[in-house]
Amino acid sequence: MIFLGLLLVILGVGGAILVFAEEGTTYDVFGYVFQPNHVEMFVAGAAAATVLLLGLWLIALGSRRSARRRRALRGVRADASQRVAELENEKRRLQERLEKEQAAKEQAAKDAAKEQAATDRVARHAADDRTTTTTAPAVTADDRLVARGTEESRR
Repeated sequence: MIFLGLLLVILGVGGAILVFAEEGTTYDVFGYVFQPNHVEMFVAGAAAATVLLLGLWLIALGSRRSARRRRALRGVRADASQRVAELENEKRRLQERLEKEQAAKEQAAKDAAKEQAATDRVARHAADDRTTTTTAPAVTADDRLVARGTEESRR
């Protein structure tokens, strides 16, 4: 629209320059010779003014349309920027939550390992206590006889 408006303005200004550049009432345009009367001159001036105003109107309309589009685009960019900021905040929050959960899992695993080690130590000590009490030498009949024999020999 702006381009078309500029073309019309150039055309209107060109017509005005043509009128002011000629000294007489005879105009030579692209090999054609015109000699307008007062009414034709008025209509040509009105047409040139209309083309000029139409061009200016199209330039203004295109400028407003471009400004409106830029304003809308600026609003969309601001919304997108705000949405990105919100998503980054949410991502940061979720990362912190994930790190806390992983730290809690690691701590729980360490605690479970410590508890398991303590349970294993208690089980080993209990097994050691059982083996020491059950591995005491059993007294057999032969051992008693030998022991008796030694007693009798002492007497």
